[in-house]
Order: sequence, then C-alpha cells, then structure tokens
Amino acid sequence: MSAVWRASVAAVRRRRLQTSVIGVVALVSSMALVVALGLLDVVSGPFDQIFGRAHGAHVIATFDATKVSGAQLSRTAHRPGVRASAGPFPEAVIQMPEKAASEMPGMAPGPLTVVGRADPGGPVDRLDLFAGHWASGPGQIVLSLPDAPGMASGPHSPLGKRIRLPGRRPLSVVGLASSVSGTAQGWVSPRQITALHPTTYQMMYRFDRAATPRQVTEDTAAVSAGLPSGSLIAHQSYLTLRAQVAANPNTFVPFLTAFGILGLLVAILIVGNVVSGAVVSGFRHIGVLKSLGFTPRQVLAVYLVMVCVPATAGTAVGTALGGVVARPLLHQVFQGAQLGTANMEPTIGSWAYATAAIGTPVTVLLAALIPALRAHRLSAARAISAGSAPHTGRAPTVQRWLTGVRLPRSVTLGLGLPLARPGRALLTVASVLLGVATVTFATGLSATMVRYGHAAQDSGKAQSTVWRGQTRFDQTAPHHDDVTTQKLLRSLPHVADVAAVGFTDVRIPGRSEGVAIEGVRGGRSTFPDSLARGRWPRRPGEVVASGRFLAKQGLRLGDAFSVTVANGRHERVTLVGEILGAPENWMRADWATMTALAPDAQANQYWVRLTRGADLDAYTKAVRAADPGLYPEKNTALSADAVTVISSASALTLMLTLVAAMGVFNTVVLSARERRRDLGMLKSIGMTPRQVTVMMVVSMAGLGLLGGILGLPLGVAAYHVVIPITEHSAQLTFPARMLDVWHPGSMTLLVLAGVVIAALGAVIPARLAARQTIARVLRTE
Repeated sequence: MSAVWRASVAAVRRRRLQTSVIGVVALVSSMALVVALGLLDVVSGPFDQIFGRAHGAHVIATFDATKVSGAQLSRTAHRPGVRASAGPFPEAVIQMPEKAASEMPGMAPGPLTVVGRADPGGPVDRLDLFAGHWASGPGQIVLSLPDAPGMASGPHSPLGKRIRLPGRRPLSVVGLASSVSGTAQGWVSPRQITALHPTTYQMMYRFDRAATPRQVTEDTAAVSAGLPSGSLIAHQSYLTLRAQVAANPNTFVPFLTAFGILGLLVAILIVGNVVSGAVVSGFRHIGVLKSLGFTPRQVLAVYLVMVCVPATAGTAVGTALGGVVARPLLHQVFQGAQLGTANMEPTIGSWAYATAAIGTPVTVLLAALIPALRAHRLSAARAISAGSAPHTGRAPTVQRWLTGVRLPRSVTLGLGLPLARPGRALLTVASVLLGVATVTFATGLSATMVRYGHAAQDSGKAQSTVWRGQTRFDQTAPHHDDVTTQKLLRSLPHVADVAAVGFTDVRIPGRSEGVAIEGVRGGRSTFPDSLARGRWPRRPGEVVASGRFLAKQGLRLGDAFSVTVANGRHERVTLVGEILGAPENWMRADWATMTALAPDAQANQYWVRLTRGADLDAYTKAVRAADPGLYPEKNTALSADAVTVISSASALTLMLTLVAAMGVFNTVVLSARERRRDLGMLKSIGMTPRQVTVMMVVSMAGLGLLGGILGLPLGVAAYHVVIPITEHSAQLTFPARMLDVWHPGSMTLLVLAGVVIAALGAVIPARLAARQTIARVLRTE
C-alpha cells in the first residue's frame, strides 16, 4: 500500500487539471447536498422536539357548554385510545381594547380567547410560564406571548398592565406563558372565568395513534361518540399546526432537492469522464506500473486513490461551505416562525453533514470504479503498446463522409472528432444535458416565482400605497376623514383609481387565535393579480383567503362558516376564492361585508393606481402637499420568499453550469493531448491556429447542441414534477397563467444554452492546443 500511495500522490500532482475538476465537482455537489438535507432535517424536527417536551395536544376539541356538561366531558378521558387528556376548561371570548393592545407587543385588538385553568402543568399541553406567576386570584390574567427579548422585563413588558373591559372588572397581566398547541390567548383562574361568562368547554387529548389525519379523525369521533348532537363545535389537529410551521420551509425543499440530485448526477458523469480519460491517456503509465510489479488490484487502487484524494478534500470544503450557506437561507425560511418560547432558529443535524461528507466521496468512488476496471484488465504489454501507438479511432470514416458537406474543413473535422471516443462523447453529452436541464428547470422556476412574487404583494396593480398617519407611531394625523381622503387621492393628477383598505379582527369558533379580515372599498382595478382559484367577492358575506387558511381551517371553496365579531355576534360568510401570498389567519372581503362585521370600520391605507407614464415621485409630493398626515410608499419589491427562491436557484444553476463546463473543459484537454500528433500534422499542411481552435470548439459545440436538445425536455419534466410537490407541501395553488412559462423563443435559447456551455468549456483548452508549435509536437517523428 505504501507503493500504491506514492504512485497515487504522484498521479494527483501530475494530473493537476483532473484533480482540480474532481475537487470542484465534489465541492459543489456536497455543498448542494448539505443545503438540501439540512432543510429537510429542520422542516419538522424543531416542532416535534418542542411538541414532545410539552406533551402537546394531538387534538384540541371545543364543546358547546349549553349542550354538554363538564362531567360528561370528563368521562371522555377514559375512552379507548386516549393516552392522556386535560380539561374540561371553561372558555370565554373577551374583547381586547385597542388602547390595551397598543401597549402590549404581540397583541392585537379584537376577540381574545381566554381559558380558565388552575395551573400551567398537567398531562397535556404543559405551558411554559416564562415570566411572572400564574393567575390564582380575581382580576388576574396570564397572556400567551412568545418569549421575545424585552417581553419579560423592560419598558415594553406587558407585566403589571391592566386590560380594561367594557362593563367588567379590569384584568391585570401577572404572567406570560406560551402553548406549543396554541390552546388559548390568555388564561385566568377557574373562579375568574365564571365572571367572564364562558360559553364553551375546551378538552385536550393525546392518543395512542395519531400519526395520520385519518387516525386523528377516527380518535376524535371516538371520544365525541355518545355526546349530545352538535355539542362538538370544532376540533384542531396538531398535524395542521405542524403543517403550518413547515409550510414556508416546504416551499424550498422540492427545488433544493432537485438541485441536489442534479448535482450528484453531474458529479457522477464528470468523474466517470475524468477517470476514463485518465485511464485512456495513461495507458503507457499503466503498462509501466505493471511492468514494475504492480498487481492489477494495485493499479486499480492507484486510480481509485487518485480520485479519492481530491474528492475527499473537495467534499470537506463543500460540506463546511454548505453549512455556512445554509444558515442565512434557513434563517430566511424560518423567519418569524415560533413555537412556544422556543424561537424556531434552525440547526442542521449532524446526520446531514455526515451524509454529505461520506456519501459524496463514496459516490465519486463508485463513478470511478467502472472506468478504472479497464486499467485493471489491461496486460502490461498491451498497455505499453496502446500507449505508444497512434489511435485511429472511428472518426476518419465519418470525416470522409463529411468531406462532401459544403462546410469549412475545420468545421467538418470538428464534427467528426468526438466519434473517436464515443464513450467519452456520451459522457460529455450527458454532462451538458444535465447542465441544460438545470438551466431550463431554474428558468421556469424563476419565471413562476417572479409572477408569484408580484401577485403576492398586497398592493397588486397599484403603484403606491398611501397610509394614514397615526399619532401612536409619532406620525402626523391626517386632516381628512376616511371617505374624504379617498376622494382627495382620486382627485389628484394622473390617478386612474383608488381603493380604500381597512381591517377588523374576528374569531372562528373553536379556534384560539383571531382572524384579520381586510375590507376593500372601490378601486377594483387596483386589486392584486393574485387570484389562484374561484373568484373575487361580488356580494355581501363573501370572502377570499389563502390556501394556508383553507388548510388550517379545513375548508374548501364554496363552504360557508360562522365568525364571531367584537360584541360576540355571529355572522355567516362564504369562501368564494383562493388567493396567493396571504397569511393563514387572514381573509379579504368587500366593504359591504366589512361594515356588516364592524359598522365603525375605517380605512387605514389606500391603493393607488396611476395612469400610464405618470411620475410616481411627483404624485408622492402631491399627496404630501395635499395632506401631511398621509404617507405614500412605492410598491416595487418582490416577496421575500420569491427573492430567496430566485437567488438560491440562480446561484445553484450557475454552479452546476460551471461544473458542466468544467467537464467539457476536461474532455477537450484530453482530446488535445491524445491527438497532439494529428494536430501537428494538420498544422504542418497549412491549418492555422484559428482553424484548430474552431475545430476543437465545434467538436464540443455539436455535442452541446445534442445535449441541449435532450436536456430541454428533461428540465421541463423536472419543472412539472417539482411545481405540484411545491404546491402541495407549501399549501399553495399556482394559477395556470403562472405556469405558462415555455414559449418557442425561450425554448430555442435554452437549447442553444447547451452550445454555450460546451463552447465556454472548450474555448480555453482549444486555444492552448492551437498555440503549440509544429516542431514541439512532431519532434519525435
């Protein structure tokens, strides 16, 4: 093995180009693999860990207190399949005043779900009381808030502040807690909840089997069986919560996995090409090794070690870089995601690094094994004679046929050149094919995400959003009221349309968190082009929402459901459309629905669409001059998710394209070395260096064109596979207009991308081969 190691190290030093190509390929592949595996690891890992530690509820069931008693609900804890339960807890809905909400970060005015609970512990949904103490006396409340910096102490801490309720005793905030299951927005003592007039009971269950939605549904039906009809108002599965947490990361998983697979395939092909070329160009070296006493197995080991050294070094660097690159991406993916007091700051598991660090070199080794076996089988005499004899190959037959084609001789020679090594030519075509497939896939993905990013903006077709100033934010209050402001903005020069937008909070029975409803008055032409399915609201009582809202609430288009407004009144709304880019706790309605839910609703922003060619800066100055209490903003940015997807896809595409070009680069270098004598003879009979360069570049450009023709449908197929997976995992629905990204002109350019990749990889070694002098090449003749 000592001799094998010395021979392998010498080969690594002598073959610097092949060593560099293998190292870079391993680096890029391992880096993409770490990012993809890291994202897969953190999608559900943090939720499962926190959920398990807190004994989170598999199902939170809400029962009508007028139809079922607490004693009846207590008996459901002994039903078959129930591992543990907590409750029944009386549940009431109070109104959080706007003034009180403004003093408490993380709280919004509107309905607040409060549960009567004696302590934060228990067998199910153990609360994390991270500040203050539990509510044990009258007039005390514990709020559900994340453990954010400054929340437990400091000037912005809600501890000690009072919530003044209309017609009721004020509640003092004595503690801050969080629930991994999202069971409530506040907790009071069982004695205090009576004064709040609870109307429902809350029961929390953990089941023996709760791995699938079907099991959760069956278990819920089992515990509610025998109870009065209609007593179960609503139930929420932990699977829905986990899906909500993972929805944003799942947007990135499919395309990153696709890039990881493409990277590994490119690595396998290029390594196979490099080792095959090293074996063919090293026939004489193989013969010398065997004549010196190296056994066939030792020769095989020399070539495998020669590959493993740069592959291991490149993998080590790529794995480390993958961890560095993954951190900002994962931070962006999980930004704002919190469960309990545990901020969802993702950390990649060690198994992802281990898989990349071990898997990439093993993959490279397996890719090198087949061409290296050729060196294992060759006898010493045959290897030495093959290495010294000129190789005629299969190209001359094709080149004689190409002489009849009316093209420059350098072009016809170049077209026939790859057939001298058909195996190497196929590997090169495959490398370019994957490069073109990657470019095609990334182009389609980016086009869809650009359209999604524009459609997901709330402002939509409006060039500007004008906000009403609020004194609590140290802004100037507007001089005009809501309706007058809309008329004022519409009267300014170059304005095509203006929509007024306001918000109110409602609550869906059986859910602890509130839902924001966005009401729009007028300005239909300013609406965002974000409708994925269904239609916009046309009549009072109709709403639209995001796919994540539908998944969280278990609704479908056309479903009607009740919402509870501020004074406890119930209103019926119908879901008529699904839109893109909206949060899961948000709906949009027209102004008639808005005023039915909140009669005193006022707009706090305006969407303004200008006429074609209007100066946005001039309009901004006109708004500020008309009313200093109005604050216009430009609407130009894409959504953060769209920017992240596009930038990540572009970076990975560039890396894989460069790797594919390096494979072509290596092929041309090997071809030039093998055909040094032929190139010298061609130059001696009058071929110019420029013609030599053209010949070598054309030899690869033809393969690039073939790779482009074959790679285009592969990239389109990858796009059509990944997009539906992304829609399902991210709870999105892309409308057909966002998927119409393939056109004859763009597809022609994508096919030519194969020629570009091949030409970029071939031009430098071709020029180097063209510069060699005739005397140097033919000095042994």
